[in-house]
Amino acid sequence: MPAKSTVRHSALPHRNVKIASVDQPGVFVITRLLNPLLVLFVLWGCMLLYSQQPSMHYLNLSILAFIVSAWLLPEPERNPYLRARSLAATRLIFMKWCLVFAVLLLVAFATKTSEIFSRKVLLTWFALTPVVLVGANAFAWRVTTWMGTAGLVTRTHIIIGATLPGVELAQRLVDNPAMGTFIGYFDDAGIGGAPKRGRLLGGLDDVAAYVRRNCISAVYIALPTIAQPRVQRLLSELGDTTASIYFVPDISSCDLMQARIVALDGLPLVALRETPFCGIDGIVKRGFDVVASSFILAVIWPLLLLIAIAVKIGSPGPAIFKQRRYGMDGEEFFVFKFRTMTVCEDGDEVKQAQRGDARVTPLGGVLRKFSLDELPQVLNVLSGTMSLVGPRPHAVAHNEQYRKLIHGYMLRHKVRPGITGWAQVNGLRGETDTIEKMEQRVAYDLDYVCRWSVWLDIGILCRTVLMIFHDKRAY
Repeated sequence: MPAKSTVRHSALPHRNVKIASVDQPGVFVITRLLNPLLVLFVLWGCMLLYSQQPSMHYLNLSILAFIVSAWLLPEPERNPYLRARSLAATRLIFMKWCLVFAVLLLVAFATKTSEIFSRKVLLTWFALTPVVLVGANAFAWRVTTWMGTAGLVTRTHIIIGATLPGVELAQRLVDNPAMGTFIGYFDDAGIGGAPKRGRLLGGLDDVAAYVRRNCISAVYIALPTIAQPRVQRLLSELGDTTASIYFVPDISSCDLMQARIVALDGLPLVALRETPFCGIDGIVKRGFDVVASSFILAVIWPLLLLIAIAVKIGSPGPAIFKQRRYGMDGEEFFVFKFRTMTVCEDGDEVKQAQRGDARVTPLGGVLRKFSLDELPQVLNVLSGTMSLVGPRPHAVAHNEQYRKLIHGYMLRHKVRPGITGWAQVNGLRGETDTIEKMEQRVAYDLDYVCRWSVWLDIGILCRTVLMIFHDKRAY
């Protein structure tokens, strides 16, 4: 469970900065194109195995499979799970391949071409591909590592500034021989007594001459932002070299959330806090919500009708209770729930339900126990005000209270609120009667925003279903 300090400092992990690769062409082929090409080779091998004649449909399938695989499958040399060649690597590859295959099947059904393809070819392709990918990824990591240690990757790197970002960068360069050889640091203040990877090569005045003399491939400037005049001077001095120059921003003190490099009308910007649902990720998230919630609604509508009738008969008042909540970007919306209490609070003060609360009706207690009162929120998901998975929306009165007490509280509204969430499946459900409990819940909410993936959503949904029948915190 994230520590309480996570809310204030580290709930927004720095690993989510999205950057471009600096691979050499040979390494690029291995790391970026290996998996998509293997997907095609296995498909063609299955066609040969079953004597399937090539056709335009299989050609189209091959092209689409390559594109989707290049988009969704992990890069073998970049992913730490794949480097470890562990069970986690197998699980990650299998899940990603299932997603690729599901996309291909969806396209086939949408274009009414699914009957054209051989079932034996497709099933064998589905079964063999993850086995081949796991073995090939382990082999690729060995090859790229050998290329670096054998000197076949000729890129050389130096870092200007033995700062915290510079030291972290050096560690990554040393741990990844396929990137080339890390030579050392240049820093006027030295590298201090702390153990660091690399050696001190000189001061800042020595950089240009060293780069020219040794034909350095890449220079990383990791100086503090206050040293901007010195950075400008370094750029000028390195102007007559062929070295690639990179600036390493010191943003370690910032609470980052989905940080990435973006462009505004051609002007490069560094987004420090952003929603994870930009571009294609937003389409995937919304598409998943619409498809899944439509299916759920088609299955449970008789249950919704029965519960609504029972609530209406059981006690005076409406069957559906609506309450103002904050949604994405802090915009207010009305959340729908089956009424479980004798009152419908939606003012400046909202009292949380407690164990043995006299306001809860007998039927309401059953509905709350099994979370059936939340089912009408499927309509919120279809309307776009909520998601199946996301931070649970709090009453407006509670939002206004906690945003003043908990640092980063409103960042949970960078995504749509959910019917269930990461905090809830980790035991943080029910009354938040202390500030510490709310801090823990917000920590998980922000962790979800930073770590989001379709597979995380699916895992949370599965854990939610399992929790319904044995969660003692529901009342």
